[in-house]
Amino acid sequence: MGDFMLKQYLEVGKIVGTHGLNGEMRVECWCDSPEFLCYFKNLYFDEGKQKLKVKSRPHKNIALVKIQDINSIEQADMLRGKVLYINRDDVRFEEGVHFVQDLLSCEVKDADTAEVYGKITDVLYTGANDVYEITNEDGKKFLIPVIDDVVVNKDVENGVVEIKPMKGLFDDED
Repeated sequence: MGDFMLKQYLEVGKIVGTHGLNGEMRVECWCDSPEFLCYFKNLYFDEGKQKLKVKSRPHKNIALVKIQDINSIEQADMLRGKVLYINRDDVRFEEGVHFVQDLLSCEVKDADTAEVYGKITDVLYTGANDVYEITNEDGKKFLIPVIDDVVVNKDVENGVVEIKPMKGLFDDED
């Protein structure tokens, strides 16, 4: 898995419109919540190539973002459709918490036998616990609950998640 590398800059949302006359923009959030996006003082364009000083505030299900030196509705409107990024170094997570983007394409292995079950292709939120969608080489999909009894080790930096599958989880019988 030597080619597995975490992205430094992660997409967090897209400018979808303007708000008011002073250059504030409406941002559709692609992260957990508008509140999460509003935590950042710096956002980026072009996968981190352009740093932006920002002030943000949550507004219903979006974030309102004001970029320094963008002071008119006309300037703001020209940025419509642009994707905003955060620098992963600006985020401090609790132990065991990861970006979904980092989990996607992690290889899922049996903690005891090292058998590879496939790669994580989606993370679903059920309320009780998250669920990983695993897709094997044949394209068959399996769902595994993200609970301590099943997911025993997440080594996201190296792109590997180790599990102890529950009985019947990977059985082929329909």
